Amino acid sequence: MAEQTEVSITRKGWFLAIMCFFFGALGVHRFMVGKIGTGILYIFTGGLFGIGVLVDFIMCLCGAFKDKEGNKLAFNG
Repeated sequence: MAEQTEVSITRKGWFLAIMCFFFGALGVHRFMVGKIGTGILYIFTGGLFGIGVLVDFIMCLCGAFKDKEGNKLAFNG
């Protein structure tokens, strides 16, 4: 059983939060982290009617948003 390590990508975390705020309804932040399926879903539903974008934005600010491999994207400075 392999252990999964968590990686904090500082610059990408800030940029992801900004992209989520401005272009969240288009799913841009989802495409950036490799979540293509949910990115397409966000395009057709307007970011899950705005609720999904709000949840993702809060998760980005709290450092709980993860990329496709399960690595946390946080910003520390």
